[in-house]
Amino acid sequence: MTFWIQFLILLACIFIGARLGGVGLGVMGGVGLAILVFIFGLQPTTAPIDVMLMILAVITAAGALQAAGGMEYLVYLAEKSLRKNPKRITFVAPIVTYLFTLCAGTGHVAYSVLPVIAEVARESGVRPERPMSIAVIASQQAITASPISAATVALVALLADFKIDLIDILMICIPSTFIACMIAAFVSSKIGKELNEDPEYLRRLEQGLAPIKKDKKEYIATKESKLSVVLFLLGTLLVVLLGSFEKLRPGWTIDGVFTRMSMPASIEIIMLTIAALVIIFCKPNIEEIVSGSIFKAGATAVVAIFGIAWMGDTFFNGNIEIISGSISSLVTQAPWLFAIALFALSILLYSQAATVRTLMPLGISLGINPALLIAMFPAVNGYFFIPNYPTVVAAINFDRTGTTRIGKYILNHSFMVPGLVATVLAVGIGILLSMIVL
Repeated sequence: MTFWIQFLILLACIFIGARLGGVGLGVMGGVGLAILVFIFGLQPTTAPIDVMLMILAVITAAGALQAAGGMEYLVYLAEKSLRKNPKRITFVAPIVTYLFTLCAGTGHVAYSVLPVIAEVARESGVRPERPMSIAVIASQQAITASPISAATVALVALLADFKIDLIDILMICIPSTFIACMIAAFVSSKIGKELNEDPEYLRRLEQGLAPIKKDKKEYIATKESKLSVVLFLLGTLLVVLLGSFEKLRPGWTIDGVFTRMSMPASIEIIMLTIAALVIIFCKPNIEEIVSGSIFKAGATAVVAIFGIAWMGDTFFNGNIEIISGSISSLVTQAPWLFAIALFALSILLYSQAATVRTLMPLGISLGINPALLIAMFPAVNGYFFIPNYPTVVAAINFDRTGTTRIGKYILNHSFMVPGLVATVLAVGIGILLSMIVL
């Protein structure tokens, strides 16, 4: 009975925190932790300090990139690519948002290209819902393929004891998520009526609610914006190399035991250095680094992980015998059930990183093969399910034709089909790859 009461408190804090939004998720995790510790007497685990510091280092570098104009330059390159292939935009758009997220480590960079996708699709006569929906899903799936995303660095830290390197995760998650997104793009290309036959679009045209966008001022890239992109990509490459080849990391002999520098420390040092180089050579406004959308989104993720993951760790650690005894045999016989648990929790948490830090330790303690845990990693991309995540809402608002929308029954929205297809296929392909690669 005590276990179930604690579990209900855990769920209640997650539910209330998700409804509060922003840092509300993290602080409600603190409330739940206080109840578990002071009322039920559970011993608090160690807070996920390394994960939070890694995220802070990455978003500082990404914030410097944005302040230096690097993100705007990347958007300019993306727009050129989209306009060169307007009829194939349903396939080009998710590639663009996937690559943006892969390199930047956050799906929030999709905001800057969504208006371009909507505009180009409409100009070319393509139903905007098709590229817009899969572009958002691709920006989410790429989180679990990015070497510097908060979710990936959290998984790297958790699997470090199993001699799992960053390259092991990338070798499975990059091809599985990308292939899944391309198949989902094909499915999306068949969704809905053609634009000139859609009743909502025709209604908006008649009422003057879908005006044609006027030509905008031509963008001229600065050398600082280009340099910031080069420096940031260099940092990303260094992270991949150090994570893939352990011998590249310095090591020390302590008490007769030779130990190499950990990946968390490597990521923190590299990304802080890259941030410094961008600030020194590209001279962005320092205040804009912390006031930009990327830094704000990352800082919110840090608070969420701090509270929710700490509460989850404490709950699972305090009840590990009950949990292991109840579900270990079931999950061992059917590991895909754990993927469903990851998906369901991500719907509640609205954060891949928080989901990883909250539930992956349970998978490890249950003895699930680390290779399968990596394969199931994309299952944490479930926050499209309820259509209130910021990138989902933004895509709906940017599409002035009204084809990208929330359905009458809420869950029958534009992102449901491509989201489910991409997630299920990413996990399935990942499982197959894990049998070959690891």
